[in-house]
Amino acid sequence: MSSPSPRRPRTPTPRSATAQAPHEVRILGGLWKRSKLPVADLPGLRPTPSRVRETLFNWLGQDLTGLRCIDAFAGTGALGLEAASRGAAEVVMVEQAPALIASLQGLCGRLKASTVRVERGDGLAALKQRAGQGWDVVFLDPPFEAEALFLPALQAAAAAIGPQGLVYLEAPRDWTDAELVPLGLERHRHARAGAVAFHLLKPSGG
Repeated sequence: MSSPSPRRPRTPTPRSATAQAPHEVRILGGLWKRSKLPVADLPGLRPTPSRVRETLFNWLGQDLTGLRCIDAFAGTGALGLEAASRGAAEVVMVEQAPALIASLQGLCGRLKASTVRVERGDGLAALKQRAGQGWDVVFLDPPFEAEALFLPALQAAAAAIGPQGLVYLEAPRDWTDAELVPLGLERHRHARAGAVAFHLLKPSGG
């Protein structure tokens, strides 16, 4: 019986950028359910995964009628437009990249999203400008590589929400109450999906 011939080592096939990130995501619920949102091929752009958004809006409730929301690092607009689709009365989406701003404005026009305003600028500065305004929900999904941004963004978000307000945080690691309480926040819900840790935060002591 002849011995089997040795196997040739397989050369791994590199994954392309298109395989690593979707070219589009879809709104999951509400008025614009199944509407497509394009995902530009830009460094650091990482749309919130569908299963994470589904869990988040189960936590928030499917109907956001009347709520005022800020999507401070809007990117594709998946969070802010999902909130508007579910009835939010006012959604401010803040973004710096010109290509993403143009895409967001085009989407708002196509969807006739009259309750949504696209604001060009820095998300942290936009939150600081809204301190004391009593917003209902702040979405925080900064670039994961911008580690120094998370702490001041959480502080600014805590100052921008009302006593019953909520902050959604998407991060590369879990944030504990020991870290959050000094910022005026505490965990209400939290979970993990792969490399993404996501949290729904409320004012501490509330």
